[in-house]
Amino acid sequence: MTAVVFDVGETLVDETRNWERVADASGVPRFTLMALVGATIARGEPHRRALDLLGVDVPPWAFHDDELYPDALPCVRALRGRGLFVGAVGNMAIAHEELVRPHVDYVSSSERLGVQKPAPEFFLRVIEGVGRPANEITYVGDRVDNDVEPALAAGMVAVHVRRGPWGHLQEPPPEAIRIRSLDELPAVLP
Repeated sequence: MTAVVFDVGETLVDETRNWERVADASGVPRFTLMALVGATIARGEPHRRALDLLGVDVPPWAFHDDELYPDALPCVRALRGRGLFVGAVGNMAIAHEELVRPHVDYVSSSERLGVQKPAPEFFLRVIEGVGRPANEITYVGDRVDNDVEPALAAGMVAVHVRRGPWGHLQEPPPEAIRIRSLDELPAVLP
């Protein structure tokens, strides 16, 4: 293993406040928006479908430093300290890249790549961006459908972190590594 690439939302960043800002800007009660996001998850639909159901279109805001999970930067530092190449690429706007850019070797977004997870092309572009063979890359994410299964299909090692709504609703396949916190990641990497 020579590289670790993280999903961003609900893997490195707690998206709660971002969704609260979306609800407030839309004039929708926060609970209503969160319930609709949960319903779209349960139906296997993209979470932005909740905005369609409400008839609102709110531009994404960039994540803030204090929205990083407490274990995110210590984990990134530990991996880089071991000499691993570390990246962060998720289904997000380019604006979200700036939060993680100072901490990783490579950052990108679905907006920049022009393709979203779980499309195989997304993971091929991650492999190209990292510049290493797929079997030397670990992809870490909270979603089985968007992160774990497509990373495995691309030939990567996949790690499922159990947090965020998807992390608790979806069960990873047996070939995925399972963790509850990024604090566990350095010790479980092959």
